[in-house]
Amino acid sequence: MQLFTQSGLLETEIHDILRNDRRRAVLKHLRQTTSDVTLRDLAEGIAEIETGESPPPKNIRESVYNSLHQTHLPKLDERGVISYDKNRKTIALEERARAVNIYMEVVTKYGITWADYYRGIATLSLLTVLAVTIGVPGLSEAGTLLVTSGFLLVVALSTLYQLWTQRWLYLRQLVG
Repeated sequence: MQLFTQSGLLETEIHDILRNDRRRAVLKHLRQTTSDVTLRDLAEGIAEIETGESPPPKNIRESVYNSLHQTHLPKLDERGVISYDKNRKTIALEERARAVNIYMEVVTKYGITWADYYRGIATLSLLTVLAVTIGVPGLSEAGTLLVTSGFLLVVALSTLYQLWTQRWLYLRQLVG
């Protein structure tokens, strides 16, 4: 049984896209911008990540450029995840990138999932409010309203941070 995502991509297609380091690097790089990216800039950025050198060696830049141009970008374009203008050598994310992004962002850059993070905040807040309510010394003086407000502020700030890191998704919707 084949499972389709809301974007119309098969899960197997998404896994195939994400199986390659360079395709993942393309998507990560494009998420950080709201405008089109040139193939040259993209290849240089990926080569810097792969080598850890800035600027990366010319032979590595050329290797990345060629593999992106001949293999990875056409594949992503064919799946509708990006638009790749071969003549102008420009690349931009498409709406279908959202479906792929869900599979890429299972784990935050800190090593936990957003779901685990929010679950941890919720559990900690519940236990803290419970401790305040039953009068645990040191916490009961703070009061339930203050503790609850503090945790709501943490959730709000975390949500803003998460939205900021995903801003390309929302900005592209507004622009396009």
